[in-house]
Amino acid sequence: MHIDSIRNGLVIDHISAGKGMEIYDLLGLGTLDCTIAIIKNSNSRKMGKKDIIKIDAQIDLDLNILGYVDPGITVNVIQDGVLIEKKTVDLPETLTNVLKCKNPRCITSTEQELKHVFKLTDPESRTYRCIYCETASK
Repeated sequence: MHIDSIRNGLVIDHISAGKGMEIYDLLGLGTLDCTIAIIKNSNSRKMGKKDIIKIDAQIDLDLNILGYVDPGITVNVIQDGVLIEKKTVDLPETLTNVLKCKNPRCITSTEQELKHVFKLTDPESRTYRCIYCETASK
């Protein structure tokens, strides 16, 4: 299989195998008007298998979403066919409008314009809690 290299854009690399489509959906990549390649189950010496997403455009990515889905992902910024920056992501301390509170009594259920904000409370289990009602979400 042959996937062309990109001249200007982003490569999201070191995605755990099977998480590429979740990232594609959460970042809203389907709405972009550019070429996007999703490579699933690619062989990796470091990870065994991994997914890769190539975006043939310079866009702003929400690194918090990437860190929430799969900490350890790298984002490579490509310009004129050359790697100019490599970013790593970690588990974010705060998530805004990524998770939705499941508590029907939470104020976010009645106040539609209120942002859904979650704070990391346990990095080991990757548990986040709603800042309004303290409901846990993973």
